[in-house]
Amino acid sequence: MEFAVQLGAVPVERLAEVAQEVEALGFHTIYFPDHLLAEGPERQPMGVPAYDPLIQAGVVAMATRRVRIGHLVLCNLFRHPAVTARSLATLDHLSGGRMVAGLGSGWTESEFRMTGIEFPPIAPRLRMLDEALTCLRGLWGDAPFSFEGEFYRFREATLTPRPRQARPPMVLGGSGKGLLRVAARHADVVNIVADTGRAGYIAIQNALRLSDEAFRQKVGFVRAEASQAGRDGSAIRISAMIATVQITASRADADAIIESTAGMFGVPPAALRASPLFLVGTADDCIAELRRRAQAWDLSEVVLSGMAGLDSVVRFGREVAPYV
Repeated sequence: MEFAVQLGAVPVERLAEVAQEVEALGFHTIYFPDHLLAEGPERQPMGVPAYDPLIQAGVVAMATRRVRIGHLVLCNLFRHPAVTARSLATLDHLSGGRMVAGLGSGWTESEFRMTGIEFPPIAPRLRMLDEALTCLRGLWGDAPFSFEGEFYRFREATLTPRPRQARPPMVLGGSGKGLLRVAARHADVVNIVADTGRAGYIAIQNALRLSDEAFRQKVGFVRAEASQAGRDGSAIRISAMIATVQITASRADADAIIESTAGMFGVPPAALRASPLFLVGTADDCIAELRRRAQAWDLSEVVLSGMAGLDSVVRFGREVAPYV
């Protein structure tokens, strides 16, 4: 199993140092989110800056030597595919071929409402994403690229530089069937999270519907859809985001944290214990649970949210990740 960290809120003046520490701990990938507003569950502002993720990725590319660098995920509505293709190709050169291309349909309604950027319903957003992913691959190919779509048009387009990698890996994140169908056609890695695309925000009750069984069903769905699209569904790697990770001294401490958090959210503790978004327990219990998830879900990547705090990331990197 590979481990990644999402580092969106790290102050820019500390980003290079933190990235080097994450790399030294053995993490495989550093991801950045792409938002104009950092918003938590139930539309609550998180009170942290929303930095430019492409500049952040460039800083990390220059500061590191091994860790892969990407986005979970870039918002397709913020950039034309030609601009995205150029930026990511540049990042691939800057990092020496370590770029991971992450793209999504956009989902945080608040940031579109406050800026006036157009925010179509989920169905056209997904069609736009589907076309944009096709265009990225086409623009990164050897031949001039032409495309006549519903949203994007290219005529004998040639962009240089092309990525250093012959075929940069693509990661998509989401949960709804529409997004998973797009991922089945394009993605090398699918990060399965709570469904936010239709609602436009993180609803706690909706997030907790992503249970153990629901996660397995989504994995089966994306693999079956990929096979119908003529791809090898088993070759798609499955990724999961852990929003909250806490390594405790005892199981009693873990139970207390879970019960307190469940009370804050107004849900039963069993709902948190069954959620892929939470990992709370002793180091040994966390190791055992991640091994179980790897087996039960065919999971190959775990992404820690940097919002958990660097101390939690460091403890995880030292006490859990090497033993899974």
